Amino acid sequence: QVQLVESGGGLVQAGGSLRLSCAASGSTSTINTIGWHRQAPGNQRDWVASITSGGNINYADSMKGRFTISRDNAKNTVYLQMDSLKPEDTAVYYCKAATMLGTYWGQGIQVTVSS
Repeated sequence: QVQLVESGGGLVQAGGSLRLSCAASGSTSTINTIGWHRQAPGNQRDWVASITSGGNINYADSMKGRFTISRDNAKNTVYLQMDSLKPEDTAVYYCKAATMLGTYWGQGIQVTVSS
């Protein structure tokens, strides 16, 4: 199994920045792809960005240029740097890992962007 713990969320003003962290533990060597989704109230959970074990990075179109995903393999941690935040970025952000054993989710962390 893989355990995922997010941190770094909170309240920020529009135009500001936040960096989310996702610390993975357990069978981390089985992770193929790890990344972020988000879910705003009343909406479905949407994919934000992901990074593969080979280092390939992809972003949802609306995040390109504002969000940056990165990872520290030594710390088994994935980061999401969010810049130029907008009120519509307000959501619960979830870390997700796709592994050879299955798919795992973190508990989610709230990001609120005030106008």
